[in-house]
Amino acid sequence: MASLVPVPLSTELTWRGLVHQVTDDGLLARLDGAAVTAYIGFDPTADSLHLGNLLMLCNLRRLQEAGHTVIALAGGGTGMIGDPGGRSDERSLLTREMLEHNLRRIEGQLGRFVDLGPGRGLLVDNGDWLWNTGLLEFLRDVGKHFTVNQMVAKESVRSRFEGRDSGISYTEFSYMLLQGFDYLQLFRRHGCTLQGGGSDQWGNITVGVDLIRRVERATAYGLTTPLVTMADGTKYGKSVAGAVWLDPARTSPYALWQFLFNAEDATVGQYLRFFTWRSREEVEALDRATAEQPGRRLAQRALADDVTALVHGPDEAARAARAAAVLFTPEVASLDEATLLTALADAPTAALPPEGLTVAEALVAAGLAGSGGAARRLVSQGGVSVNGRKVDPADAERVLTSADAVHGRFLLLRKGKRDQAVLRAGA
Repeated sequence: MASLVPVPLSTELTWRGLVHQVTDDGLLARLDGAAVTAYIGFDPTADSLHLGNLLMLCNLRRLQEAGHTVIALAGGGTGMIGDPGGRSDERSLLTREMLEHNLRRIEGQLGRFVDLGPGRGLLVDNGDWLWNTGLLEFLRDVGKHFTVNQMVAKESVRSRFEGRDSGISYTEFSYMLLQGFDYLQLFRRHGCTLQGGGSDQWGNITVGVDLIRRVERATAYGLTTPLVTMADGTKYGKSVAGAVWLDPARTSPYALWQFLFNAEDATVGQYLRFFTWRSREEVEALDRATAEQPGRRLAQRALADDVTALVHGPDEAARAARAAAVLFTPEVASLDEATLLTALADAPTAALPPEGLTVAEALVAAGLAGSGGAARRLVSQGGVSVNGRKVDPADAERVLTSADAVHGRFLLLRKGKRDQAVLRAGA
């Protein structure tokens, strides 16, 4: 049973593996004491946040639940430049119109995760000061505090010099100074003394800490969290093929649930610590279940349920789990059409003609068999199902029509355990 005694924030962050670097060894103890104001920034370089951003949103929520005030900073100014951290090439620059569109979209997402009540949280746009700060003023008041030597030594810049064909423009080179200026402005306007971010933000964060020390003669802090990575160490982000978005129009609740349910055993324990509010006892019990009974995928199911509910609400999470459970069973007919369409969004699809197709012809049309003979052999071996029901070996030539289809439109074909396709009647 989970302990009912509140866990100090420093202990919570540490056992969850959320502490990568700190600018001061005493920071974690401070987080267990009087309230501080902390911020994390999000640049609107796309019109949706993604799974990597979700970790930072979870960090803000954990800070808020521990009694601290948090600021979600939307990069209406820095989004025009783009952070070079974690990239090997120059970022494509956005127009002002594109940036404003993206900003409106991600501000709505940020507001769903951060309590914006008085004294609890703020949503701030760094365009409020960056668009109104002159170049000469910025160079005089910020740039003079940092040498080029210091800036080149930062990992986000140094890594761009290592490849013969790589480089960095002055535009992206200046990004760390802009982020440092953000921290200074939040310190002045809101008393912010802690900046959080992914581990690739360390260089940018320390610039802000140094700037506040030099200009205000005050102490500020930085805390980084490990990046969200796949089992091979690849960072999740918007530029990764198959990026997982928080906008349901880009990644449906069902697709998010399935993605998390398919998490590898090597990473699911870390994801449970990062993205869920399950207790240490619960997470460690799921770790043991993964080691002892990996086929049951209990940890993956818990992860998928919790994160989908966090992002899209418990009703959508329940719908996604239900769809996953019955999609290739006879109960698929119980799913409403909208849920079924979402669940089938990524499945190969072919047309079902009005006159229908035999089972063998349907397998060929759907790309699950290369010829009629191969299709008939599959059926005779008992390896084919239609709408979750195994096809009898004698039924290879049975004609399938819209009358057999779920909602009169969808025939779900499956070969073996993994290969699936859809025949769709009508438009």
